[in-house]
Amino acid sequence: MAEQSAELSPLLKQATPVLAARGEGVYIYDEDDRRYLDFTAGIGVTSTGHCHPRVVEAAQRQVATLIHGQYTTVMHRPLLALTERLGGVLPRGVDRLFFVNSGSEAVEAALRLARQATGRQNAIVFQGSFHGRTMAAASLTTSGVKIRAGIGPLMPGVVVSPFPYAYRLGMSEDAAVEYALRELDYQFATVTSPQDTAAVFIEPVLGEGGYVPVPPAFLRGLRERADRHGFLLVADEVQTGFGRTGRFWGHDHAGITPDIVITAKGLASGFPLSAIAAPSALMEKAWPGSQGGTYGGNAVSCAAALATLDVIEEEGLVDNARVMGERLLAGLRGVAAEHSGIGDVRGLGLMVGNEFTTADGRPDTDTAARAHRIAADKGLLLLTCGPHGNVVRMIPPLIVTADQVDSAVAVWSEAVKEATAG
Repeated sequence: MAEQSAELSPLLKQATPVLAARGEGVYIYDEDDRRYLDFTAGIGVTSTGHCHPRVVEAAQRQVATLIHGQYTTVMHRPLLALTERLGGVLPRGVDRLFFVNSGSEAVEAALRLARQATGRQNAIVFQGSFHGRTMAAASLTTSGVKIRAGIGPLMPGVVVSPFPYAYRLGMSEDAAVEYALRELDYQFATVTSPQDTAAVFIEPVLGEGGYVPVPPAFLRGLRERADRHGFLLVADEVQTGFGRTGRFWGHDHAGITPDIVITAKGLASGFPLSAIAAPSALMEKAWPGSQGGTYGGNAVSCAAALATLDVIEEEGLVDNARVMGERLLAGLRGVAAEHSGIGDVRGLGLMVGNEFTTADGRPDTDTAARAHRIAADKGLLLLTCGPHGNVVRMIPPLIVTADQVDSAVAVWSEAVKEATAG
C-alpha cells in the first residue's frame, strides 16, 4: 500500500498564528518559547489557568488509578464526589445531575428532558444565541448562519424571539427589555402557544452572538412567564458558569432560579466534561434510556473538576473575576473613548466584548480583524465573535491579576491605534 500523509480539515482555521508548546497560568508559550498573554482561555475553558498545579496533580493521580469507568456499567468515586460537591454550588432545589462530554451534548440532553417532562414540543431561543453544533443544538443556534447553513432541514419546533441587544437596537436597556418581552408575548400569540412550549433556552451572556449580557430584568421576565405558562426555563451556562461573570452562575445576577442548568467549559479546567442539573421531580420525568453515553462523567475529568472547585473556592476566583472584570471593562472603555470605531464595550465579569462599527453604525469586520491580528503579533491572544465577526472578545482565566489586565489593555490600545491608523 502506498504511503500517504493526512492533514486536518481545511475548515479548521486558527484564530491566532500560535503553535502552542506549553501553557502556564495566564500564558501560552510557542515552540520558540515566546510568551503570549492568553485572553482566550481555550474559549473560556481553562478557568483556573493553564496547568494549575492542583488540577495537574489531581489528573495525574487519577490517571494512575482509573482512567475510564463507564458510569452506566460501573460507578466510580470521582463522579460521586463531584456530584456531591456540585450540590453546594447549584441553585437550591436543583439537585440531580446528568454528565456528558460537551456543551452541545448537554444542550441536547436538556432539550430531551424538557420535551419528555412537559409533553410539549416547542423550544424558544433568542436571536444571537449559540447552543452548539450538533443537529438539535444547531437548530437552537442563531449566532451566525455558518452553524446552520447547508445542513437543512433543521429540527422543527424551534421559535426564535428577539434578544434585548440594546446597542444593536439603538435603545436604552430598559426599552430593549420591554421590547423583547413584548415580542416574546407576541410569539405566544402568533407562533407557539404556551401550551405547546416546552422550554425557553437563554445564555446569561450571549457568547458567539457578541458577548452581550442579558439584562437582569429580562431574565426575571422569562422566569415569570415560565411560571405562568408552565414551561421550563433553561439557563445555558456553558460559557458563563463557574465564576466567569463574577458570580458563580450567570443567572445569579438576576436573582432567579432556572429549571435546568447547563454547564461545561470551565467546569474541569480543560478536560472534557459537561452536565445538566435539574430538580429531582423534573429529572425523574426523563424517559428510561434517554440519558447515557460512553464517556460521560469520565473519571479523570471528574477528578480535574473537583480540583477546579477547590481552586475556585480557596483562591477566591469568583470574586477575582468580578474585580478584575470591572478593571478590564474600565480599561477597555478608556481605549474606546479614544477611538470612535469602537462603538460599544460591554461585559460581565471576565467576559468583555469590543464591538467595532463604522461611522454610520454598520459592523466593521475588517478593523476588528486587524486589531485582533495585531494584538496577537504583540503577544496578546484574543478571539472575535458576533454574526459579522466585528466583536473582539476577552476571556482571561479567572486567576488573572491586575498587572496582567493592565498589560492586556496596554497592548490592546496599541493594536487598536495601529488598526485604525489612516
